[in-house]
Amino acid sequence: MIRALILLLMLPLGAMAEEVVLGLSRDQVAITATFEGDDILVFGAVRREAPVPEGPPLEVIVTVAGPDRPVIVRKKDRRLGIWVNTEAIEVDSAPSFYAVTTTGPLNEILMRTEDLRHRISIPRAIRSVGAPAEIADPAAFTRALIRIRRGEQLYQSLEGAVDLERDTLFRTEVDLPANLTEGDYEIRIFLTRGGRVVDNYTTTIPVQKVGLERWLYTLAHERPLIYGLMSLALAIGAGWAASATFRAFRA
Repeated sequence: MIRALILLLMLPLGAMAEEVVLGLSRDQVAITATFEGDDILVFGAVRREAPVPEGPPLEVIVTVAGPDRPVIVRKKDRRLGIWVNTEAIEVDSAPSFYAVTTTGPLNEILMRTEDLRHRISIPRAIRSVGAPAEIADPAAFTRALIRIRRGEQLYQSLEGAVDLERDTLFRTEVDLPANLTEGDYEIRIFLTRGGRVVDNYTTTIPVQKVGLERWLYTLAHERPLIYGLMSLALAIGAGWAASATFRAFRA
């Protein structure tokens, strides 16, 4: 009898579960010699086994993150009329690209404890653990990194950029700049109600150099001697061709 009662109590909870069903406009991004940026369309639906639950409205958060890399952030001061590096901090891990798109203001649809747990906002996506004792304000270096990468369109915060229809269908578009780092880009979707994450989904999309760009990149990293000799030969050939052309015009 007790076991049957427990099962009955658990059924409504399972029926109210909301799950993400995701789709992408492409399965990879190709970086060519003429690459000037691209975009990714992220779309999907919310799967339910019961009507939309009452209470706080459903919100959607989408993040796109490039490969993590350590970064050295330096502070410059003016000394004797010259700008010099005075302090530096190595950020342990920072995404080379990071975009957050939401259905509403992030601080209203996501609790700070949930942000801390899932590392969703841009500051939370950056990991900076240790700092030299002589650094008075280590957080200022992280803020400077965010400010610089925002200016380069590498860090984006797009509140209200996710369209959600009938609490079921959602879509958003993320612009990728030309200065992308090659690697696997992680796409995460979070469903929240009342600031709490009720479901999340993660997938990846590869961003890779292709064609001549890929061949040159592989040659430079795997056969640096051959790459150097080829570059030297091309430089000599270009110089000879320019000299020959100049002599031809003078004649």
